[in-house]
Amino acid sequence: MTRPIPTPQERRQALEAQYPVWPRHTFASHFHVQCQRYAERPFLITPDAKFTYAQVWQEAWRIAKSLLSLGVRRRQHVAVLMANDPEFVFTAIAISLVGAVCIPINTMLREDELAYILEQSDTNWLLMHQTASGIRHADAVARILAHRPIGPDKMMKGVVCIPNFAGAGGSNEASPLPDGFEPWADFLARADRVSDDEVTARWRASEYPDEVAYIIYTSGSTGLPKGVMLTHDMFLRCAYSTCLSRAIEDGRRIFTALPMYHVFAFEEGLLAASFVGGCVITCRDFSPLLSLQLMERYEANDFLCVPSMLVAIVNHPEVRNFHLPHLFALMCAAAPAPVPVWERAVEVLGVTEICTAYGGTEVTASTVHTEVGDPIEIVVTRVGRIKPAGVTGLPEFGGANVEYKVIDPHTLEDLPPGSVGELCARGNTVTRGYYNNPEETALAIDKDGWFRTGDLGRIHPDGYFEFLGRSKDVYKVSGENVAPKEVEDVITKHPKVAQAYVVGVPDKLTTETGAAFIELKPGETCTRREIIHWCLERLAKFKVPRHVWFMQPDEWPMTGTRKIQKFKLKEMAIERLSNKDMVEEELDA
Repeated sequence: MTRPIPTPQERRQALEAQYPVWPRHTFASHFHVQCQRYAERPFLITPDAKFTYAQVWQEAWRIAKSLLSLGVRRRQHVAVLMANDPEFVFTAIAISLVGAVCIPINTMLREDELAYILEQSDTNWLLMHQTASGIRHADAVARILAHRPIGPDKMMKGVVCIPNFAGAGGSNEASPLPDGFEPWADFLARADRVSDDEVTARWRASEYPDEVAYIIYTSGSTGLPKGVMLTHDMFLRCAYSTCLSRAIEDGRRIFTALPMYHVFAFEEGLLAASFVGGCVITCRDFSPLLSLQLMERYEANDFLCVPSMLVAIVNHPEVRNFHLPHLFALMCAAAPAPVPVWERAVEVLGVTEICTAYGGTEVTASTVHTEVGDPIEIVVTRVGRIKPAGVTGLPEFGGANVEYKVIDPHTLEDLPPGSVGELCARGNTVTRGYYNNPEETALAIDKDGWFRTGDLGRIHPDGYFEFLGRSKDVYKVSGENVAPKEVEDVITKHPKVAQAYVVGVPDKLTTETGAAFIELKPGETCTRREIIHWCLERLAKFKVPRHVWFMQPDEWPMTGTRKIQKFKLKEMAIERLSNKDMVEEELDA
């Protein structure tokens, strides 16, 4: 039997009654309060384990003791290279307990990328999985450190490693670790050398909500990653605001396979759930079948995802075999999802509250949400309004956490309401800059605190935002600007298309032209000519992509949060176009 769900208004009133005044906590103090309040409730569920709030706090406390035994000091940088295992959550809280800064690292990164982040971030300690996302990271880190000695007097002081397949106790058999890496079991055993009083003293000396809690490196969808500095208070304000915006009820069970090392899953999932005594159901790697199994088995109420995940779920051949009576909410964001995907999600998953959002790492995840009850027509064409903030908001921002404006990306002048331009944000959840990167910080944030998002958009009179793509993605065909999202929206309306992405590529005649990458729905076939004809009937000729390629679901280049990497699509297009035979073959298709 499914439990009755209060109305959105009733849910918000309950949340506001519980938080009449903003408490201003660090992660550690926030979780301490919640773990006392909801001690016996489940907080974290994975395919192999289930942890209550009290158990999560106990594990985090033990890791904090071990960190002190290692010699971790306040404000030192502790990098965490872990998949969505319980240890990630325990470690994030423990790092806050000892007053250090957490640097979560994308588990999909390769050796050169890891080396760059470890160096650029001034990492002092690294806690990691031996293997994650199918990559033997321990071997890569060992090669990196062969050219960068570690020790008490060095920048990098030590590495702790969870062996392959080891669970929370770290005792399972695994392949040997590189020399000098401390096994997780030995690390946990260190806790016996540190007293509770020592942890408490460090924790009390570290209660500064406005200190940097996380340095999160952008996913690399463009250029070298930059370390975004975010404070404890930024994260917690944003998470509370998400609860208010989505009317998250007491005890909500949220499923997400998004990685915890990015802000989406961490803030919209883990932190948001903690405010209402809810729980997060997660897994190491995304699998449509496993996701459906976990949502059914653990009675998920809510599904957080990106479009590529949602497409895979709703098109899975067994999706209708799963019984999901408890699932009523869906948040799909980070990129636009076409109408047919939303319609199929409502049909096969049975969700009644659909939501999309807009934000980014630099603004601590989402700042803009569609509203509970918005129809598909709104969710597809808009990304929402600025989230209500309740007790976390500021009077100067109209009671919100942020404010937005639109500027001309070339002149940087403010544009009148309703204009299309680059979206800029400022507020108490907006980063103060990039770590150890004053040049990029100066380019992104002006003297008045306005952060340039790099996104094209429009703010309508009703306050709803329209996202029109990245300003860097816009290309020119014979002097005419083309926004890829407009073309993508047309292509994804084709009845055979599951998803599509468009990039601009060099062209001898028109300077640039469009190249479309398309994934078809399962069992469908289509030709380039069919797509071109579809576009010609719906777009000005200069907007119609000249090049069309069809992709299999596993061919898309993606970030760790499964966002499509458009710069890699552009590289793929240019490489294909450099092959004359391929071009001729494509033009004849």
